[in-house]
Amino acid sequence: MQPDLTEKILELIRRTSTDLPSDVEERLKAAVEKEAPGTAARGALETVMKNIELSRAQSTPICQDTGTPIFYVYHPEGWSTRKLKEQIRNAMVQATKKSYMRPNAVDAVYDKNSGNNLGGDDFPSIHFEEVEGEALTIELMLKGGGCENVGAQYSLPDSRLGAGRDLAGVRKVVLDAVQRAQGQGCAPGILGVAIGGDRGSSYYKSKEVLFDKLGVRNADPQLAALEERLTSESNTMGIGPMGFGGQTTVIDTKITGMHRLPASFFVSVSYMCWAYRRRKMVVKGEEVVYD
Repeated sequence: MQPDLTEKILELIRRTSTDLPSDVEERLKAAVEKEAPGTAARGALETVMKNIELSRAQSTPICQDTGTPIFYVYHPEGWSTRKLKEQIRNAMVQATKKSYMRPNAVDAVYDKNSGNNLGGDDFPSIHFEEVEGEALTIELMLKGGGCENVGAQYSLPDSRLGAGRDLAGVRKVVLDAVQRAQGQGCAPGILGVAIGGDRGSSYYKSKEVLFDKLGVRNADPQLAALEERLTSESNTMGIGPMGFGGQTTVIDTKITGMHRLPASFFVSVSYMCWAYRRRKMVVKGEEVVYD
């Protein structure tokens, strides 16, 4: 019989909202040391680090905007996705009551907040995929509205930027997205980039790639090199933490390539803020492991 994982999923939500992953925290710590003492940039990062510490100790949200919940569920054959979806939604209601999540689901037509982070079939966002083996994996990312607002999509060629349908053109439009974001995406940020697809699938993949740990490069050497270059060049713009100027605007870049129609060449950029909240749980029999 399929187990009821509601309480386990509730714990996943709590951890994701209140406890920043170690790989993100280490990058932010390193960023502090790159900024000159007494500057607004260093002060902003030091405040961020204190915020991370307090949120973890008090089990309170890292950011007042607890974000759009995006779940990816990788399930063995035979599991009921209907039951899993129900458990995830019930856990989200409980997480909202316990203030791990702020009520964020607002009906865009009638401007009414549901009060419990449930909105039709689309909020929270839940994606299912059947996989080999017996383990169930649930990944969660909480993506804030501020960084979501500065995401961008480009259709190449882009004559305004002189960007053609190649990796050089991709580089130009991604750097343009960073420049246009300035401090509004709560820098230092992380870039999720999808090359190809249609308008919908391209945005979808640009967020999916953000589930990977920092520092894990694309297996394609060209894309891996472009990831490193985009991070480095973004940090020469002088935008810095929260737009105060400084050395750290982006702490990592993730790129994925997709197939496309001959008529289209989309590049989608999903910007993630410093509150890079993503966690996962793995269920094997009665054992549940959080990461």
